[in-house]
Amino acid sequence: MSILVNSETRVICQGITGSYGGRHAKACLDYGTKLVAGVTPGKGGMVFDDAGHKVPVYNTVREAREQHGANATMIFVPPAFAADAIMEAADAGIEVIVAITEGIPANDMVKANAYVKERGLTLIGPNCPGIITPGECKMGIMPGHIHLPGRIGVVSRSGTLTYEAVGQLTALGLGQSTCIGIGGDPVIGTNHTAAMKLFNEDPDTDAVIMIGEIGGSAEEDACAWIKQHMNKPVVGFIAGATAPPGRRMGHAGAIISGGKGTAEAKFQAMEDAGVSVVRSPAEMGAMMQKLLG
Repeated sequence: MSILVNSETRVICQGITGSYGGRHAKACLDYGTKLVAGVTPGKGGMVFDDAGHKVPVYNTVREAREQHGANATMIFVPPAFAADAIMEAADAGIEVIVAITEGIPANDMVKANAYVKERGLTLIGPNCPGIITPGECKMGIMPGHIHLPGRIGVVSRSGTLTYEAVGQLTALGLGQSTCIGIGGDPVIGTNHTAAMKLFNEDPDTDAVIMIGEIGGSAEEDACAWIKQHMNKPVVGFIAGATAPPGRRMGHAGAIISGGKGTAEAKFQAMEDAGVSVVRSPAEMGAMMQKLLG
């Protein structure tokens, strides 16, 4: 099976009655995701109705879980309330929590992340495109049509580079098992190491593309784990090689400070771990094709 989500995953959408949440809920339904309920406090009893999709809306996550056996949620809640939404989902026992929201305060995420981990649940994001198992389940904002079912895993801090990698793989006829956009904030739930562990244990994943960015040490930590444990080929790329130190580039976590978090240091860590490094994002698919022979 794929990692984390599949055709049997029963999904809810927190924030389904908002314009952004509603638009992407519709796209997930159109893709075939089992979106069983929506949650918006104060709007329980409504029905999200779009082109034949009728999804009941509840006031709380716990109600949605009890009524529909939901085990995953995607969160499209404004930044000020998103951490509470994450913790509400965790409190209800939702196993996979995907926080799409951008701009959640870091202090809020420290608390929410700890809350999720204490309960042994999985948080993806925030500030991420989500997760997709092609042909089975899409949770987030990624364009479903570029994906192809297959056996290559993708994990990335960057949403657009996730799509770039997937587009290249699909063009080469290399399908994907699961693709995870883990998000670019300093405090996130699932990191590269956690994702690589899941892909390494998945019998339906043959190889992985790992995409990182400047800033922090998450990629180096993942490479240390890969060197010791990974038994599948990995293609690696780091974004931000030309970024000047001390200046944030796009994602809140993409900043070089104190001489740490440089692209060169991350490329070196990848090479030391036996990862097949590409220096241009245009080469990710071709390198994977080469590795697989």
